[in-house]
Amino acid sequence: MTTILHINSSIRNTGSVSRQLSTEFVSKWKAANPGDVVIERDLGREPVPHLTEQMMGAFFTPADQHSPEQARTIALADALVNELLQADVIVLGAPMYNFSISSALKAWIDHVTRAGVTFNYSENGPVGLVTRKKVYLFTASGGVYSDGPAQAMNFQETYLRAVLGFIGLSDVSVVRAEGLAMGEPSVDAALHEGRKAIDALVAA
Repeated sequence: MTTILHINSSIRNTGSVSRQLSTEFVSKWKAANPGDVVIERDLGREPVPHLTEQMMGAFFTPADQHSPEQARTIALADALVNELLQADVIVLGAPMYNFSISSALKAWIDHVTRAGVTFNYSENGPVGLVTRKKVYLFTASGGVYSDGPAQAMNFQETYLRAVLGFIGLSDVSVVRAEGLAMGEPSVDAALHEGRKAIDALVAA
């Protein structure tokens, strides 16, 4: 049995292509593997709070030394880490906002990227601890940023690959839906190519 953590980070409940494609992927995966379990985490509908000084202090305090207040402060962060560690597969819907990711997704990343929990520092530098997991990343953007003149402004996929790799998630397959602000034919083409990619990934 495989456990899938499905994370959506679009602020849009309707009309979101990243939400649509990641959900279609999970639905097709479940149809092919009905015994698998899906954990849903919707950061658009239920955003997690941004980090505070109190949270950071609790992160760097050993768990057996936490005060009751510290334990309450990072209870959600601990739950998010447990979801991540429990999953065998991570399906992440991540639209582009101002050349990067949503603030809600950045907040989730800040909660789960924790020294001594999801990565460690060694004599040779940082070592990711979240290993042997597969990531399927569904990105969406109004323009085209995977190549061409706007590629230098792509801080969405490049950042996500970097931070996921930092905690050990280096096996990442990306399905890009680009040019979504460039007219209806472009949207239709992006959805068509995204669905073709989904079918190939599920069949693999």
